[in-house]
Amino acid sequence: MSCPACGGDADVVFTVPSALRSHAPGSGETAAICSSCLRTHAPTTERSVSAEPPFASIHPAFPTGEAGAALALALGLLDSLALRRADIDDCCSHAERAGADVLLTLDRLATAEGVDPHFDADRRRVQVAEMLA
Repeated sequence: MSCPACGGDADVVFTVPSALRSHAPGSGETAAICSSCLRTHAPTTERSVSAEPPFASIHPAFPTGEAGAALALALGLLDSLALRRADIDDCCSHAERAGADVLLTLDRLATAEGVDPHFDADRRRVQVAEMLA
């Protein structure tokens, strides 16, 4: 499946934690994150979701499990921080409670080869740090 925004070929389909479904594209039970632009979108076709989605295909430092799903949702929202501040805070806080280091992951994604975020990673990292403080 390709990304509807950038046309990237690789994406990771994951189950959205029930507490975060209102933040998912289409408020669905599943979502996908593009491994290139880091946008999230509703899966366009029915695909089975593995118990452990391969978030490491985006970057080896990407968290796994529920923490990875929450962070993926947050990354998809980062292009509109002013409008989605509360949603991003919910997703990042959920990711941290599930064991993710959100700021470290943002640092690593900012310099990762093959990743071209749809947001200014360096600027958003500072803003997310202030929000989570």
